[in-house]
Amino acid sequence: METAGVHPSSKNLHNIHSESPKASLKPCVLMNQHKDKYPNFNQSNHGVVHGAKRRYRHTFIINVDHFGAKADGQTDDSQAFRNAWNRACNSSKKSIFLIPRHKTYHIRQINFTGPCKSSMKIEIKGTIKSFSKLYEDTKRFWIKFHNLRNFEVQGGGIIDGNGEIWWNNSCKIKKTPAMTFDNCMNLRVTNLHIQNSQQMHMIFKDCVDVKASYLKVTAPGRSPNTDGIHVTRTQNIDITMSEIKTGDDCISIVNGSKNIRVTDIVCGPGHGISIGSLGENRSENHVSDVSVDGANFVGTTNGVRINWQGGSGYARNIIFQNIEMQNVSNPIIIDQNYCDKDVSCQPQKSAVQVMNVVYKNIRGTSASEVAIKLNCSDMVPCRGIILENVYLSRQGEGEVEANCSNIIGLNSLGTSVSPSCPNFSN
Repeated sequence: METAGVHPSSKNLHNIHSESPKASLKPCVLMNQHKDKYPNFNQSNHGVVHGAKRRYRHTFIINVDHFGAKADGQTDDSQAFRNAWNRACNSSKKSIFLIPRHKTYHIRQINFTGPCKSSMKIEIKGTIKSFSKLYEDTKRFWIKFHNLRNFEVQGGGIIDGNGEIWWNNSCKIKKTPAMTFDNCMNLRVTNLHIQNSQQMHMIFKDCVDVKASYLKVTAPGRSPNTDGIHVTRTQNIDITMSEIKTGDDCISIVNGSKNIRVTDIVCGPGHGISIGSLGENRSENHVSDVSVDGANFVGTTNGVRINWQGGSGYARNIIFQNIEMQNVSNPIIIDQNYCDKDVSCQPQKSAVQVMNVVYKNIRGTSASEVAIKLNCSDMVPCRGIILENVYLSRQGEGEVEANCSNIIGLNSLGTSVSPSCPNFSN
């Protein structure tokens, strides 16, 4: 599992929006590398463009413009998108749903629902943007992909949640995430810029076999609850080569998630990478087999975090390795006495069992005095915590310390662990 010396930086991510094959997971020829005008387009096909090249002989290209999308900054193009989707999803041949480049399409809430008759790909070349209005609707999504198999979203375009009005009313309304993938299998999401979401930018819920890569997720650091990527009840997901700068967690992993691999991530501003909300409202929660390998945290409030209070279940088999911290307030933190209420929380008599957690090859600077905080439950202590080659110093002047409590089996490996827990020797 170790990948020594992997430390991502913005240099790794400068091609996120490039239209070259290097910016994609696969060395494929994107549709927009052909002429803007498809020479064999026939209006009688009702918006279906048959591939001109031999390799696209069995592929339909469904262009939203041919279904009435205006991209004029005023028209709601939602219905045109629905009509185009229905045509693509009901095709017996592989289809590409195309949002053309150099255009901005405004849409309201839309649900792209399967199953489709064949494999599907969405090519987002232009921009999809939300209207700058609060939706008077009980739906908790903006763009949702539901019940899809063998599905891919890519293209180098922009998803803009236009979330300013939502942030200003965050205490008054239930907000909506920008993109939700629900009950999808064999899913690929790559080479997109998601920005200014109403709430969370991208959610993977009840999905299996997901690859998310070359994503740029951005929102102002002041924007509330704008997690970059949120993973819930999802198994076998790779999140790689992405840059996330938001007002909340860069990546949040919650109940029911298993086999999560996060590699080569730049995070900040934001709240770091969190395995959290475990045991909320005394619930039974489970998260296991999580690997964060290669990350650079810059100016975040947390680095790698496991948190919540009460409940039952487990968070186990977790490794954080090959990580750089730059001016991070809480670089390493387990907090089973976490409270996010306006009033103090009452001590709980139960807790999620945190066990088999490894922190390896972690370097950098802490913005606070406490660089390592392992605050485990006195009712259900943490078990099997390993620190190996961890060295954190104070940003600027001053010393750092470690606070550790209620741990059974706290071990040090390697040449250096600093700061070390008071009851813990190198």
